[in-house]
This record gives sequence, structure tokens and C-alpha cells, in this order.
Amino acid sequence: MTRGLYIGRFQPFHKGHLAALEWILQRESEVIIGIGSAQYSHTLKNPFTLGERIEMIWSVIKERGLTDRVLVTGIPDTDNHHNLWVSLVLAWVPKFDVAYTNDPLSRRLFKEAGVNVKSIPLYKRGIYRATTIRELMIRGERWEELVPEAVAKFIKKIGGEQRLREIYGATQR
Repeated sequence: MTRGLYIGRFQPFHKGHLAALEWILQRESEVIIGIGSAQYSHTLKNPFTLGERIEMIWSVIKERGLTDRVLVTGIPDTDNHHNLWVSLVLAWVPKFDVAYTNDPLSRRLFKEAGVNVKSIPLYKRGIYRATTIRELMIRGERWEELVPEAVAKFIKKIGGEQRLREIYGATQR
């Protein structure tokens, strides 16, 4: 049995993330989804809380019948202490065999710590980007088709679009 760690901020969890998860699940028995920047929320880059991101992702995991193969956990940032970050990850998440990430800094830090690291193919990167989805929300344009239906419902339920518009408005003053 092998276990992979899939790291991202998932702000929000979109169909590209889902495609990556499905790709990793074809290679690993289990996947830990490590939600990075766990301590940040209510900013343009990180509008959703850790708990909200867990709920978004878990709703998709349940809907897909993957609850026996996927774990979800948070991983805080260490700000400028990059040399401590991998140690923090290893302390916060269950044991894993390989880390999956396309982030250059995360890749380097894991490799330097002796962790096996693999890249994930990007699925329609021009379409499925969390930054683009957040910008569409701010502008009041259609974004729902870019995320799994359960995620769109959750974001609407918590007033996520309005939150982003208010955060954006506050930064423009």
C-alpha cells in the first residue's frame, strides 16, 4: 500500500484539482490532501478558512465515494523559515511515500529533505486556475462551472462571492 501527499492551497478546490487528485489516485492506494497556508483566510489570495476548504474538498470526496482512500489535513506556512517547513509537514500529516506538488519551492525543500517528489500534470491550466475563479467571483461573472458542483453550492451557502467582493473593495480604498 502506498500513500501520496497532494499539497495545495485549494482557494477554492476546482476541477483541475479534482483531475490531479484522480490522477494521483491511479498511482497511489491513498492520498493525503495537505491544505497549505492553513492559518490564512479572508484575504484576496486566501479568502476561505481551513475549515471551509476542508468542507469543500470533503463534500467532493464523499460525493465521489473516495472517503476510504483520501484524508484531508491542514498544513500551516512557516513564513520565511523555509528550512523548517518540511519538518512541520512531516509532523502535521500522516506518513506518506511521495509528495505531489508543482510548486518549485516545495519541490526543492522536499528534495533537500530526502522526500520523494513527483510533479502532477496540469489539467487545462488556462481554464482551471483558482486565481481566475476568485477574479470571476469578484466581478460577478460565471465561475460555477469551473469547480465541482458541491464546491459551488458550498461557496454560495457561506457567501463566499460576497466575502471576496468585500475583501477586494477594502483593498481598493
